[in-house]
Amino acid sequence: MDSVIEVQRQTHEEIERLERAAATLLSQPLTTRRLQIKNEHKVSNVLDRIRDRASTLHTSYLDEDSTRHAETTSLSAPDFAEFYARLKKIREFHLKYPDQPADPFELELAGLMGEDEDLMDVGENEDSVALLFSGEESFGRYLDLYQSHSAYNNLKNLPRHISYVQYLDLLAKIKDDGALHADLAQDIKLSKDYENYVNGLYNYLVSFTKRTQPLVDIDSQQREAEKRFEQLWNEGQITGWGDSPTNGAANGSEGVYCTACQKMYAKQTVYDAHLKSKKHIKAAAHQDANKAAADPSSTPNANGHAPLPPHRYSKHYKAALTSHLIIDILNPLIPTITETKSNVERRFALTAREREMEAEEPDANAQNAAQPTAAAAPAEEEAEEEERIYNPLKLPLGWDGKPIPYWLYKLHGLGVEYRCEICSDAVYMGRKNFERHFQESRHAFGMRALGLPNTKHFHEITRIEDALALAEKLKQEGRQEIFQNETMEEMEDEEGNVYNKKTYEDLKKQGII
Repeated sequence: MDSVIEVQRQTHEEIERLERAAATLLSQPLTTRRLQIKNEHKVSNVLDRIRDRASTLHTSYLDEDSTRHAETTSLSAPDFAEFYARLKKIREFHLKYPDQPADPFELELAGLMGEDEDLMDVGENEDSVALLFSGEESFGRYLDLYQSHSAYNNLKNLPRHISYVQYLDLLAKIKDDGALHADLAQDIKLSKDYENYVNGLYNYLVSFTKRTQPLVDIDSQQREAEKRFEQLWNEGQITGWGDSPTNGAANGSEGVYCTACQKMYAKQTVYDAHLKSKKHIKAAAHQDANKAAADPSSTPNANGHAPLPPHRYSKHYKAALTSHLIIDILNPLIPTITETKSNVERRFALTAREREMEAEEPDANAQNAAQPTAAAAPAEEEAEEEERIYNPLKLPLGWDGKPIPYWLYKLHGLGVEYRCEICSDAVYMGRKNFERHFQESRHAFGMRALGLPNTKHFHEITRIEDALALAEKLKQEGRQEIFQNETMEEMEDEEGNVYNKKTYEDLKKQGII
């Protein structure tokens, strides 16, 4: 058994060496974002080991099993019997294991610093960082919100579907509105689909922040934000989550809202009929019981239910909390959202071949990073300097990462919106993207839903009413063409008499000719 005092001394030494290693990593000059994120994750691993060793050291100093006290007592004896016994154990250990390294912690520290090539392959080290991000995120430079965008468009009773660029603009409006999706109707926000949507968005934003900022304590920030929200929630300052003060209060044409069931009814008669249902009676009793437990001095109102401020037992509490936490974590990511939007617009202007070449560039960069050369350093510095580009007109970026010329932007009409009602009111920027979408699966699916073929006759048709009218017109023209063929085409019998096709076929069926 190792000496407790020696283990404590060794732990103190390891903590000091880890602290010096963290300081060395933080003082290294970094040229690219990829190296910076990789270095921050190294420092995060070092800090985790410091935290674990400090916790172990704290437990050891508490000495709950009195091991340290017993060892101190034995070492303070007047004779040296304990000393020589330990010296004998040390000699026997080194005789038994002669190849044991004198300082095994040095190998662990070298692996953390990435200095030992035998212990850690460079390619594997690069892949460990690359696997943290998807291709769309580009090492934390952009957000990958396609899944959240799809979940948002799949919400029930949504007024219209929006494009990915419009969805990014909607998230960027949080800084001005101070709320997440403030323009959505209350019945949408109170649905289960919306709760699942905000949970997915929150989990992704937390994961993205932890991967791009490993040295920031996100969990403590979220706990503080949760405390602020709980205070506002208990004070009744969080509105729009089914916390209507009275039951049966009509809201004009919006219907009647029941606070016990937390549900909106279209008509007063429907609301009155549901008051006798078992579900409402049980919900009202549960509501009164919770209110009595929270505030025994409260008195019920005229409807028999006490006016309730929002409480934690509300079934919409979790969705409201998640929405508030998203606002808190999304505000620092507004510049990233802006860069993501610029990248998406830039990719709209690329051809298929250019997109393939762009997708192959990260692999080539990874291979170059595995075997760095002296000539690669100036190129990385130059790329880092050109990363921040002045773009006041918000022009899309070209294949070289720079804003395209303004005349090219106007030539392609990238500032013009084209809306297609058949594609669920999707918006396409630029004439090229608009014409291309007629052959894409989304437009073809919309045409199949209308029961129409996606042929060239319907090219440039974006309104459902126009598409149906054109289909009817094509049917009428087809019937008229058949009629004209029957009356205009001439046939001749054996005697040389000339008839039109319809008359000839009628006479032939009767056996006259």
